[in-house]
Amino acid sequence: MALRILPSLSLAVTEKTVRKQKRMVMFVPGLIAFGVYRLVKYLVPIADPLVLLTVSSLVAMVTALLAYRVGRSVPWSVIVRQDGARLLSWLAGWIGAVYGIQLSLLVLTLLWIMNYDYLQHPDGPAMMAIIISCTSVARDAFEIGHVRKLSVLGRPFLTFPDGEQLRVLVQRRVWQLGSWAVVGFGMGAMASLSGVAIADAQGAALAQLLSVTVLGGGLALCAYFGGLYPSVSWVHTLRQTAPGELLKYWWWPGMAFASTYYLVAMGLLLFVARQPTISPGSPWRCCACFPSPARRSSPARAGAPAPRGNARPRAPTRSARPTGSGRASAGRSSRDGPSSRPAPARGAARPAWA
Repeated sequence: MALRILPSLSLAVTEKTVRKQKRMVMFVPGLIAFGVYRLVKYLVPIADPLVLLTVSSLVAMVTALLAYRVGRSVPWSVIVRQDGARLLSWLAGWIGAVYGIQLSLLVLTLLWIMNYDYLQHPDGPAMMAIIISCTSVARDAFEIGHVRKLSVLGRPFLTFPDGEQLRVLVQRRVWQLGSWAVVGFGMGAMASLSGVAIADAQGAALAQLLSVTVLGGGLALCAYFGGLYPSVSWVHTLRQTAPGELLKYWWWPGMAFASTYYLVAMGLLLFVARQPTISPGSPWRCCACFPSPARRSSPARAGAPAPRGNARPRAPTRSARPTGSGRASAGRSSRDGPSSRPAPARGAARPAWA
């Protein structure tokens, strides 16, 4: 987020020469990730979500380290000596593994909303999840390496995009953050009700996505002004800001990050926790685990074989044999055909074919 918001960092990674090199850094890992996908699909069960996320995180970890090396433009020995194991571990773990898993879940959820379910058609979504997460990780790792190179060369920056100063700020102002967190939980609960009246699961998720995006972006905007001037009411600061600036910050990072984390959370529920989707009238009902009464009473589900063609059902095995005049009648009926079959004599048991 710091790379996208702070002007000193965003200007440093959007220069013309940097953009040209960044396009190549994103293209090459994406091409390699496609080859990795083609290889691993024959070695591991890529249709399993946990296997897919593991492969995606491993590819993203290697990509993050290599892209950071390209951004630093120095040998590995210099990187290890100047940056240390802590920074490299954070880069591989957070920017590589965790960010790669988040992006893979985001891609799978977006495709699921568009009725392209990974659990039913795993090949295409799995390929896109690995490639897109790999290219995005390569971009961010390259930009972090470039910023680190400029800072080592003496260019001043307000902060380094490793989240350390953000964590310190949150620890100092926990009492201010608590009220905004409570409001966020309440607005999230309200947004979850937006898809209740929609019968289609994908449509309900899309309605929730739009609600979370709009409400989350608005909450982020208000929280920003609340933290910018703690001694002044955020409403007063909001009124003093131009509408264009409000719309810009509402869209980025407010709406963008709200929709991103909603899609990631939905992906965790759908593909990792394997929770069923929300359906109206029955909360979290899964059609495969809790079939409807018509499907439950179906002969195919009960295990009984369905009759083939016009075949007549078999006669019951336990039946009384015709005796006396009934046996004679049975013999005559077999010779005369089924149309001339007489009724059995009084007192005789009813034959099996009757």
